[in-house]
Amino acid sequence: MSIQSNTRIVLAARPQGRPKPDDFRIETVDVVQPGEGELLLQILYLSLDPYMRGRMNATKSYARPVDVDGVMEGGTVARVVISRHPEFTEGDIVLSHSGWQSFALSDCVGLRKLDPAAAPITTALGVLGMPGFTAYAGLLTIGQPKPGETVVVAAASGAVGSAVGQIARIKGARAVGIAGGADKCAFVRDELGFDAVVDHRADDFAEQLKAACPGGIDIYFENVGGPVWDAVFPLLNEFARVPVCGLIAQYNVIADAGVDRLPVLMQQVLHRSLTIRGFIQREFVDQRPAFYREMAEWISSGRVRYREDIVDGIENAPQAFLGLLEGKNFGKLIVRIAE
Repeated sequence: MSIQSNTRIVLAARPQGRPKPDDFRIETVDVVQPGEGELLLQILYLSLDPYMRGRMNATKSYARPVDVDGVMEGGTVARVVISRHPEFTEGDIVLSHSGWQSFALSDCVGLRKLDPAAAPITTALGVLGMPGFTAYAGLLTIGQPKPGETVVVAAASGAVGSAVGQIARIKGARAVGIAGGADKCAFVRDELGFDAVVDHRADDFAEQLKAACPGGIDIYFENVGGPVWDAVFPLLNEFARVPVCGLIAQYNVIADAGVDRLPVLMQQVLHRSLTIRGFIQREFVDQRPAFYREMAEWISSGRVRYREDIVDGIENAPQAFLGLLEGKNFGKLIVRIAE
């Protein structure tokens, strides 16, 4: 297979607040041939996820930021097109972290072979991948749902939130989803089987959420922050647990000298014996074998359902990503680069 050029998307500038199309740049570069022990991968599917917004900043975080002029990072499903490694052959399908580009060199570190006959390969980027594992590990390890408890999850129609609610119900808890818009709310209620769902765009959102949680909230899986958190916080029960997975409503906020609400928060953490813990899914790597086994069984039995939102063309990745930050996607957002 003769491959001459690679299309890639790089970070052109660090965003100030909300990212703009000009913060990205599309480039065409020569493909570098693999050396001994390396692979050349053709990227088939690229995962777009909210955490990527944080990697565009230069601030200190749990992972190194993307360099200006560097390829935007992201999880990918790829096909091996040239192999110079004994454990991989041409045609193998692998899960990799190759970023926003059509071809990539790999030293094989961290690659996982996928079996296309076992599950659609796109699920390795969603329900059977990092988002699904994030839901599984965060809810079960930090949230620890018990039968009869109420679990509330924001962004309930998304890749992480949809899995959280369904796993909560499998464990015997009551699942209440928060989503944006009638279509997403209907999907969460009718397709995913949540016990209740509330539209955060409603004028009386806080009142509707309170009505949906008459016994309060025992676990709140935080994906959003902002006004959603403001509505949830008063409803948290004594000993409530809050796994903090993401804060998408706040990723574009430029810090200012606003009202300091930390004293009130800390007072309530103390008075209600709340557990609030941020986490990164890789902290629970030892749970992955159990996750792969259990999630595959739940999907096969129909107890967990999923939805994918697929955009065609790497050139459309920046606009799709900007839409993700505004909640325009419906399901796990994936860019199809090749087939």
